[in-house]
Amino acid sequence: MNNPEATGQALALLRSGEPFQWYVITLLTFVVYIYFNEISKKNWKGVAAGLSLYMVHWFFEIGNALIAHFSGHALWTVPTGTAFLLLIGVGVELSLMFSVAGLIFSKLLPEDPKAKIFGINNRLVIAVGNAAFFSIFEIFLAKTPAFVWVWPWWGSFPVFVFVYIPFFVVSMYCYDWQPRTQKTVIGTLLLINAAMLVVFGGVLGWI
Repeated sequence: MNNPEATGQALALLRSGEPFQWYVITLLTFVVYIYFNEISKKNWKGVAAGLSLYMVHWFFEIGNALIAHFSGHALWTVPTGTAFLLLIGVGVELSLMFSVAGLIFSKLLPEDPKAKIFGINNRLVIAVGNAAFFSIFEIFLAKTPAFVWVWPWWGSFPVFVFVYIPFFVVSMYCYDWQPRTQKTVIGTLLLINAAMLVVFGGVLGWI
């Protein structure tokens, strides 16, 4: 097992106000500005892409926290370097980044959802490309003390397949869905995440 001590360090930091830094307020302001700017432009597709990825992000982070509860160790964890640790594997800085990642990367999408890149649908190519970029960047993060892959079999390839591809496939395809479908998917994920946070976090104290 890679650095199992990181689990204890993260749990000691979990939702503690002691490491708080004021830059979190600035980051939150930037996120709010980005969304309000897109809303003012009526870029509802981009907003849907951003919110859908963020909902999937929270679903996976809750799942990672539950893995930590039942097995003793999360797949990934943040033992240091964050101003506020929301769950065992995500600090507030990472979460705020993911809150706008889908919106930002939707700017890469061609106007025609059926256009091909190398003979493959452009939405799928861009989703997989973004997933690969994030997975490779996570290799660097895992070499720092601030982000740890705890289990030896968990690394960039499993992250690519089981985390980032779902993130970006949902986000890039949500961009083109009908507004009703976008609202249904985002709203359903929001309700599921909120219910899990209340039950597993607030009531049971597992995460």
